[in-house]
Amino acid sequence: MTAPNRTGFVVTDIERADAATIDALGAHGVATVHEAMGRTGLVGASVTPIQDGTRVSGSAVTVLNWPGNNLMLHAAVEQCSEGDIVVATTVSPALDGSFGELFATALKRRGVRGLVTTGGVRDVSDLREMGFPVWSAAVNAQGTVKAVAGSVNVPITVGETVVRAGDVIIADDDGVVCVPREECAAVLTASDARVATEAASRADYQAGGLSLDRNNLRPVLADLGVRYVTEREFTEG
Repeated sequence: MTAPNRTGFVVTDIERADAATIDALGAHGVATVHEAMGRTGLVGASVTPIQDGTRVSGSAVTVLNWPGNNLMLHAAVEQCSEGDIVVATTVSPALDGSFGELFATALKRRGVRGLVTTGGVRDVSDLREMGFPVWSAAVNAQGTVKAVAGSVNVPITVGETVVRAGDVIIADDDGVVCVPREECAAVLTASDARVATEAASRADYQAGGLSLDRNNLRPVLADLGVRYVTEREFTEG
């Protein structure tokens, strides 16, 4: 799935999901929400956290820049509200360090919860010290210019998924997942159900149960021709 690279726009009136729903999805984390959505929505393994042990969720403010430029990140700050997450990419792949401590200072003042970018970031030590979470494709001190117009709050392709302004972003040590805004309530219900199922499985395993039996996997092994044999039977063929 791809999004058009439309440049020259700053969309100012994006819709956001209910704050309680956003926070509840965030509490479940990336892996649970991804599974609850039918294993969809992941940005992909190319975007990783620069910190450990941090989980955030928020509404996406999307940014589309040209390689070597960070002009539209400057424009995006004005469009950010409490509880947002900035999600940035470029019209073609680029790992320049387009984001650093000064941007984080401005965004943190506006209540932004973090940054997800397919590009690079710098001032990493400062970002960690100030507690501003970042998920990026690279750490790179290479600077950028402010010379070419991109867009803010248009649909963008981030790794392996399309992110629209106002979609819900969840990010933690497992990566980043995007939940379409209009699907948030249904995904939360599915995530709640998954957590309940996992709790029952955990209790069973703690009591000595086996996942082979709980998930009814023995017939699957048999259908695939897997045989249980002794070591002697195996070595003698």
